[in-house]
Amino acid sequence: MKRLVKIALGLAFLGSLASAQDADSAAEEAAERLRDATNMLAIAERAQNRVKALTETVRAFEDGLDAVREGMRQAAIQEQALSKLLGARHEEIAQLLGVLQTIGQNHGPVLLLHPSGPLGTARSGMIVSKITPALESRAAELRVQLREVSTLRALQESASGTLERGLLGAQEARSALSKAIADRTDLPRRFIEDTEKTKLLIAAAETLEGFASGLSSIAIDEVSGSLPSIADRKGALSLPAEGRILRTAGEADAAGIVRPGIVLAVRPFSIVTTPVPATLRYHGPLLDYGNVVILEPQAGILLVLAGLDVVYGSIGEVLPGGSPVGLMGGELASEENDTLLIDQDDQKGAQRTQTLYIEVRENSKPVDPEMWFQTNEG
Repeated sequence: MKRLVKIALGLAFLGSLASAQDADSAAEEAAERLRDATNMLAIAERAQNRVKALTETVRAFEDGLDAVREGMRQAAIQEQALSKLLGARHEEIAQLLGVLQTIGQNHGPVLLLHPSGPLGTARSGMIVSKITPALESRAAELRVQLREVSTLRALQESASGTLERGLLGAQEARSALSKAIADRTDLPRRFIEDTEKTKLLIAAAETLEGFASGLSSIAIDEVSGSLPSIADRKGALSLPAEGRILRTAGEADAAGIVRPGIVLAVRPFSIVTTPVPATLRYHGPLLDYGNVVILEPQAGILLVLAGLDVVYGSIGEVLPGGSPVGLMGGELASEENDTLLIDQDDQKGAQRTQTLYIEVRENSKPVDPEMWFQTNEG
């Protein structure tokens, strides 16, 4: 009898796990966010400012896909926890079901006879009468949890389809954004790029500092003056892409290389935007930084963004705040690389497989970017 009590108390732990209804609700919310993003894509195609509308659409897809991935992760964690617990208690559950089946099939004095006589029989009968409802209750909870395992598995399959459709929608939105930027002709220009001098500057540059110091030489007919000061926004600028700081300024990487900027871990194909209105001083390959975007929000300040896969815009243009300047790279999603790594403690961090390097230069000297950007770190 003590064994049955232990079984019943052990099974009570099952009821403390999160309900599949919560996962179902989160999955529906994530799917709704992707449906909203799809609707935004249709509207953006007709918007007067298509670049702005499509930028917001791409971000909406990114948020929706994040929600789907997180929902799949949570469902997988719950399903795995339930399956492990049920597997670990297989023997006890079998005993419980056997006792309940015996009690249900046998009625009469024989079942309750006790070797010690009538008093023992009476006592055992009282104990069984008290424990039986508890056992039946735990058995009912067990049936519910088994159904939840099935529900969670079905949710993962459904979310996988939602993820695939969302990825296709996001790809369509990014393609539309690239075309809208290429077709854009209404932005003011600070200067015209001298392409020959740009090539010479790239060939001669041995460091980012040397390249940045020569940027003024590639400008033809540059408009005098500067954009409005951003000094009042120091420490409050939004990061160019949603992410998490992987390395701080001055922190050595795995190869022992130390750079004065920060490295941001971001999701594949993340859109990168300028945090403030800025002149596009340069974009393209540079040294060992990959594709680089250099922005000048005001005279004497340069924002350097490196590691992009695709870059947008035309050198010399004045870009509005929040304007896309490029996309990160990455692999196309698959069941292996874009869904479940449920053994990771921080799945969101684990999925940020791309790195964006951010450097800020004031009067030709690098400064800690965390002085300018709102990073929410520490």
